Amino acid sequence: MRGSRPKRRVAAFGSAGALVTATLIAGAVAAPTANANAGGGHGQDREARGTAIAAARAAKAGIDWQDCPADWNLAKPIQCGYVTVPLDYAKPYGKQIKLAVDRIGNTGTEAERQGALIYNPGGPGGSGLRFPARVTNKNAVWANAAKAYDFVGFDPRGVGKSTPISCVDPQEFVKAPKADPVPGSEADKLAQRKLAREYAEGCQERSGWMLPHMTTPNTARDLDVIRAALGEKKLNFLGVSYGTYLGAVYGTLFPGHVRRMVVDSVVNPSREKIWYQANLDQDVAFEGRWKDWQDWVAKNDATYHLGDTRAEVQQQWLKLRATAKKSPLGGVVGPAELISFFQSAPYYDSQWAPVAAVFSKYVAGDTQALVDAAAPDLSDTAGNAASENGNAVYTAVECADAKWPTSWQRWDRDNTRLHKDHPFMTWANAWMNLPCATWPAKQQTPVNVKTGKGLPGVLIVQSERDAATPYEGAVELHKRFKGSRLITEKDAGSHGVTSLVNPCINPRVDSYLLTGELDAADVTCAPHATPKP
Repeated sequence: MRGSRPKRRVAAFGSAGALVTATLIAGAVAAPTANANAGGGHGQDREARGTAIAAARAAKAGIDWQDCPADWNLAKPIQCGYVTVPLDYAKPYGKQIKLAVDRIGNTGTEAERQGALIYNPGGPGGSGLRFPARVTNKNAVWANAAKAYDFVGFDPRGVGKSTPISCVDPQEFVKAPKADPVPGSEADKLAQRKLAREYAEGCQERSGWMLPHMTTPNTARDLDVIRAALGEKKLNFLGVSYGTYLGAVYGTLFPGHVRRMVVDSVVNPSREKIWYQANLDQDVAFEGRWKDWQDWVAKNDATYHLGDTRAEVQQQWLKLRATAKKSPLGGVVGPAELISFFQSAPYYDSQWAPVAAVFSKYVAGDTQALVDAAAPDLSDTAGNAASENGNAVYTAVECADAKWPTSWQRWDRDNTRLHKDHPFMTWANAWMNLPCATWPAKQQTPVNVKTGKGLPGVLIVQSERDAATPYEGAVELHKRFKGSRLITEKDAGSHGVTSLVNPCINPRVDSYLLTGELDAADVTCAPHATPKP
């Protein structure tokens, strides 16, 4: 459920004395205590104590802000640094890992400054380090918030410039063409199952020491340590996509540490949904948004010449898919690569016109435009490493967060059934997640997301037809977080609403961040402007 970009689909696949000292050091920063019982059990108690110890250390150490390394591609005045956190919060004095962070100061006066606004773009596996660039790039949507807040980004554990994980050689990861995700035989399914099992084994071989600790609760604990390192008594947080689940878990574990929280495009936080059922729900929502895009393409047939009905556009898609299956375009673009490219349209309205334009060129005889758009670039070693790392973190976190079905019969039954009416994404999504069926690390019980003492009102923003994080997730979180408010963008489906221009939504987000005030009731807004061809 990546928020920073669509998933890249693959074919497969302490002592009591120390605690007292730590508490005294952290007093000015740590604010109320964590909710140790949110997940239940003594393990969470140890981890809560470990988080307090780590936060106290971080508050004392602070962050050594410097100009960013050249290969981070973050120009002045953005500054970069690291925060050190325990690999295992039950062992706060044990092995430590580094988290990369960056910031840009508020653009307003010191009197206007309200602290740091920390961002997570989703994934799991997305990097937040580009967040301060919203200020340097003069993004108008965020100009008011930037006057009051330092914009702070970070790479979560396992990601990018932090201590990273890997599951396979990046150049092997991006090689194409990959097998058609839609199986045509039992042999095809066996081959995909083998790839998924080998991927899980590769994760263990290359990054096994980190896998048991690659969980959303641990990332939430990391977030609290970052808060302390920044010198902030309480957290201001913006989470998109998976970042909403990170925020929900943080708000449950550390309710008294939250000052302001905006969650946008919401993962359903129900234990019953994390993560197997959530991905099945996603398949259904993607089919609906895929049809929305086809309707728009048909409406603009004078521009794209792909047919003036949804059925005609779908036939063009099926014809393209069959052609690429028989003979991959340019030798490298088969059905798997097509899905990876075309899925950006159901994700983001901003991709409707670009994807349609490439599709139109192909139908008109320009195959190269589609090859250039959909094929991997083996020369882009840095980009390929980032893609492989993002997929590794996505898999590691979702597999460790919850117990997954181990029975292939269940996977086969559920996805065969769904594929009949929702063929666009179902099998590609299944193979991407199947490594969780044979995951080598311990799988946890998800946190019971709920309102804890001290949690302020949370602002929830959601488009009604979001494919990646279906609308029901926002409703569920709204029920669980008492005093929250839900802004619904009706008849819209772009993933990530707060960065779009909508005069009904943008001022409300600004008002909440600047004043903490929420509307007296939930709000339904008209959609943002429909994309133009």
